[in-house]
Amino acid sequence: MKEKRKRFLMRSWQFPLLGAFVLSLIFGDVTLAQSQQKPSDMSVAIRKAIVTLPNYGVFDDLSFEIQESTVILRGFASRPSLKESVSQAVKKIQGVEKVINQIEVLPLSPRDDDVRADLYANIYGDTALSRFGSRRATPQYSSIAREGFGITNDPPIGYHAIHIIVKSGHVTLAGMVDTPGDSIIAETRVRGTFGVFSVTNHLMVSSEVKE
Repeated sequence: MKEKRKRFLMRSWQFPLLGAFVLSLIFGDVTLAQSQQKPSDMSVAIRKAIVTLPNYGVFDDLSFEIQESTVILRGFASRPSLKESVSQAVKKIQGVEKVINQIEVLPLSPRDDDVRADLYANIYGDTALSRFGSRRATPQYSSIAREGFGITNDPPIGYHAIHIIVKSGHVTLAGMVDTPGDSIIAETRVRGTFGVFSVTNHLMVSSEVKE
């Protein structure tokens, strides 16, 4: 039988799952192989397992690929604990026999932590972009977290449509916004932030995404 597979991206496209939780999902062009569990059931279970992890948040960007009964995890985690948490959660899902964890843990850097705090305030403090966060996604939180244990160890909780990935001053934006203008504004806010060396804009526009 010819191998078939499907890749799932954990972006921040609004996906109605678990009520208050919002998850992004972009489907690839290939199909998923048959397994003991229906493909849709397995993918939904994996998404649920990841989005409900308490240490998965605005500074992380995860994806997964299903190859029959094997799940390949990819993406970036701002805290080492998240990488292990995802593996343990996915291993418990019915139909999953093997987990290959290729998630990259981002460097623990006080400078990157300051950049995250500033980016968070600049993006979610913008009146045009504030709607992409929950009511708890207030820009004032960045200064509070900076004074405590750092925003990476104490990140904002709640829904965030725009995920902010920082690696040695290089920034990637991931997620889903409503219009091309939203994407431009977000990138502009990043480029105007001190300590940012480069910007990669992977934000997608909901009206341009084909299911």
